[in-house]
Amino acid sequence: MNVLILAAGYATRLYPLTLEKAKPLLVVGGKPIVEWVVDNLAGVPDLETIYVVTNDKFAPDFQAWSERYRSRHPEFKFKIINDGSTSDEDKLGAIGDINFVVSREDLSQSSLLIVAGDNLLTESLADFVACARGTEATVAVYDVGDAEAIKRYGNISVDADGIITRFEEKPENPQGTLAAVAVYYYSPAVLSLLTTYLAAGNNPDQPGRFVQWLYTRKPINTFQIKGKWLDIGSKETLENADATLGKIKM
Repeated sequence: MNVLILAAGYATRLYPLTLEKAKPLLVVGGKPIVEWVVDNLAGVPDLETIYVVTNDKFAPDFQAWSERYRSRHPEFKFKIINDGSTSDEDKLGAIGDINFVVSREDLSQSSLLIVAGDNLLTESLADFVACARGTEATVAVYDVGDAEAIKRYGNISVDADGIITRFEEKPENPQGTLAAVAVYYYSPAVLSLLTTYLAAGNNPDQPGRFVQWLYTRKPINTFQIKGKWLDIGSKETLENADATLGKIKM
């Protein structure tokens, strides 16, 4: 199984903090956000390569970070992929980036774990992967417990077996408070549908849009995150995450 970390966005909502530094490289709780993501992969068996897709502006920074990280954790193998974009105007979008890496690196023959590079979780992804193996697709979910907060995320409903029965991105009238988190496990059968999705002119950004399209075509399993999920979309949430994670030793 390969891993793909999405880190090609420009995080314009966090300007000026992210003018010269990618959001996943901002330090939160004593280490870069992307480092929390990779640390959560410890204990996941049979990992092959961790691909980090980024843009032309920040590719050298991620390369330098990966070399420093690997000097301390030689068990991980990284490959930094530059998607060639230079600004928010010419970016490929998250789904476009996934398809770009899968096609360019010929990753469609094995399963792929996809994680947003700004996804702050306080638990290992080992249980998620153990649950996901053998499924066609599995998505992490988290109960935000707030009817207003869920309007910022992908809102889902599931059946008794945890299969997605409804998915609505940023709903005006949410049904419940269960959010889809940008942690995905896709089998080769699902990865092959990325080109179909994009060729139809669907939105190439926001990875949840692919899930919204996919759940009517394939059964999508869910795995509920038990620890904390911290979304960073503003300076305030960044500061809150820094305070929260600063108390956690990992």
